[in-house]
Amino acid sequence: MSPVSPPASPRRKPLADSVAVHDQVYDAIRLALITGRIAPGVGVSLRSLAAELGVSPMPVRDAVRRLAAERALAINPANKRLSVPSLTASRLEQLSQARLWVEPELAARAAPHVDAALVKRLRELDAAVDEALKLGDVDAYMTANHDFHFAIYERAEAEVLLAMANGLWLQIGPFMRVVFGRVGADGLAADRHVEATEALKAHDADGARRAIAADLSEGMDKMRAAVEAGR
Repeated sequence: MSPVSPPASPRRKPLADSVAVHDQVYDAIRLALITGRIAPGVGVSLRSLAAELGVSPMPVRDAVRRLAAERALAINPANKRLSVPSLTASRLEQLSQARLWVEPELAARAAPHVDAALVKRLRELDAAVDEALKLGDVDAYMTANHDFHFAIYERAEAEVLLAMANGLWLQIGPFMRVVFGRVGADGLAADRHVEATEALKAHDADGARRAIAADLSEGMDKMRAAVEAGR
């Protein structure tokens, strides 16, 4: 499947002209990476990003520097174009291991803090994931899957681990989208979201840890197979 490029239309509403515009631009580009709208292998210019966001190049340049420091973007020194760093087998293995260290721990730490409102929200998000898979809607799948995981992680009261998880998703998001395109909806239909939700509802930290670890392992196995097939 050809790489998925950032959507050209409808054009986004220009970001607010305020002191917060730099953070807004960073958040917008960060979300595009996490949900895979900036695809691997597709060069993007500062000017095109600025036009898409309706801002001057300066806040985009600052956001790109931050994202490059987080290893979410690479800058070609020859032409200054931006791209998602390539995913080698070694890098994928490191990202997989890091996710398995951090994300199940966040789920376990969230378990004591789960309430009925969160359980309801998780069920809604899992239903949105299932509907997106049924329709083959990549954007909806990427967004709902991310929101499901981070609705849990943000309840963990573990800021250091949460920041690490955010950084890992920045690096892995574009490749999740590629995998969706290569294996199709049927290849992604089996997740552990229901198991995770039920464990969290019961305040079962070990059960939540196991469910999220299994979800990550199965997803990363599909990603590894897709990366190897694409060589």
